[in-house]
Amino acid sequence: MASTARSTSVGVAAIPRPRRPVSARPPPPPTAVLTVIGLAGALAAVAVVLLAHSGDTLDRAGLRAAMVDWIAIPYIVGGLIAWRRRPESRFGVLMIAAGFTLAATTLQWSPARLPYTVGLLLDLLPAVVFPHVFLAFPSGRLQGRAERILIGVGYVTAIAGSVLVAALGGFDPRNLLTVTPDAGLAEAVQNVQLMILAGVCLVGVLLLVRRKRAAGHTPRRLLGLLVDSFSLGLITFAALLVAAVFGLPGFEQLRLVTFAVLGLAPLAFLAALLDARLARSGVAGLLVELRADPVDLRASLARALRDPTLTLAYWLPQYGTWSDEDGREVAVPDPDPRRTATILERDGEHVAALLYDTSLQDEHELVAAVSAAADMARENGRLQAELRARLQELHGSRIRVIEAGQRERQRLERDLHDGAQQRLVALSLELSVLRERLTGDPDARGRVDRMKHEVLVSLDELRDLARGLHPAVLSGHGLAVAVESLAARAAVPVGLSVDLRRRLPDAVEVTAYYVVAESLTNIGKHARATSATVKVKDGDETLVVEVTDDGTGGADTEKGSGLRGLADRVEALDGELRIWTRQGNGTRVRAEIPYG
Repeated sequence: MASTARSTSVGVAAIPRPRRPVSARPPPPPTAVLTVIGLAGALAAVAVVLLAHSGDTLDRAGLRAAMVDWIAIPYIVGGLIAWRRRPESRFGVLMIAAGFTLAATTLQWSPARLPYTVGLLLDLLPAVVFPHVFLAFPSGRLQGRAERILIGVGYVTAIAGSVLVAALGGFDPRNLLTVTPDAGLAEAVQNVQLMILAGVCLVGVLLLVRRKRAAGHTPRRLLGLLVDSFSLGLITFAALLVAAVFGLPGFEQLRLVTFAVLGLAPLAFLAALLDARLARSGVAGLLVELRADPVDLRASLARALRDPTLTLAYWLPQYGTWSDEDGREVAVPDPDPRRTATILERDGEHVAALLYDTSLQDEHELVAAVSAAADMARENGRLQAELRARLQELHGSRIRVIEAGQRERQRLERDLHDGAQQRLVALSLELSVLRERLTGDPDARGRVDRMKHEVLVSLDELRDLARGLHPAVLSGHGLAVAVESLAARAAVPVGLSVDLRRRLPDAVEVTAYYVVAESLTNIGKHARATSATVKVKDGDETLVVEVTDDGTGGADTEKGSGLRGLADRVEALDGELRIWTRQGNGTRVRAEIPYG
């Protein structure tokens, strides 16, 4: 920058108004392009140092070069990172341009006439470029008509005024554009330039303050710090320009302060980028948090976005409106210009919406990640609810099937008992009467005896069948008596232990009865056991049934349907059937049936 007080300005980082989302994000710039720009920035920084020491006219050359590089290098590096991270924004390109523009102003330190003239023309251009950068944050585009007019006036003043000053001879004989030398008029034109550019900086501060107030709540402190650094840079820049016009004391010290403040802005921007990246990495923690059940989805999303004002709205198609989790109607989009919305859709239909502070609108990756997590959580919640409902329905249907089967068994048992069994008993009695009357025919009496025997065998088989369908003794006398009858008819001696304090629900008693019956049947048919033990205990709202034997073991629930059917019966009542069996060490069957 020139030896006179030619300064840069700081613009404002305001919260953008909601924008229409683009359908596809542009690809990042090629790595080769970024590499070339980075190398050019490094060469420019070296060139600034060389130019500062190229002649004997520059006071404190090393310090002046360090001040320029302190600003130019962070702006170029920050611009490269911003361009790479957000290719859809022009902000990175503007930062790069600001860094190179400031470095190019040092061409006026060259003893050669052409570089000096170029540097003279660019001397006051940073006073517009930096406000342009600050006011264009974060999209790289000026948002309002007032901003565009302000920056347009600044560029015209900086460029046209510098050309006019050069045509009037400027302040050095190295100037190649001198037409009519007039040092007094040139100084007057330059003072007007400095005052107008100082006004541009101050108006830029006002625009920043207005935008920040309109934005209201800013959920990210680093973003607010970035905006404040822009404003402070503009204020110090304006003060430097005014001091140059009026020759105020302390100019050199003010220039050091101005350059130091301007160099902080890109550092604050890089910190904001890092903060945003850390926020996006926190989405992994959000996914872990959303696995909890139950979870406050709105609170979790608000923490991930770091916006406590976030609102989660659900679309109610039957009413054609949006509602929060408490059922209150929500306006989407929010009429408040400081709020924006992201709508979640599935199969082209609205399902939910996130309403959050517009300061987060430039964080596309963060908002997209949180929105995806919200959609996953909502969909997982819906699927889990459906799964629970289906499991409940399946559980209910299994119970209904078993109860229906049990009722049918009871009906068949009653029909057999009241119908076929009674008729067979009556037939047996009639045969006995007939036998007594056939006193003179031994052959007929023998045939009647054989018929009566067949009737009695059929009656026994029918009773066994009826008992298998439904044990009448269970309904009439309870589980304890029914288990005792099973033990009495078992093929091996059975040690019995029954501890029941009261009658239990029918489904529980029937299931326990069949566990004992099927186990004792298997022992008699397959175990080759010498003894067995049956224990029935009424525990804490759970009936425990355990049957053990000393047989050969090796029971397999996958072979046959007996044990598998028992397991289905027990599981239908939310119980559990477990079997321990080893070859040569017997078998232990334990059923736990809740009834609370």
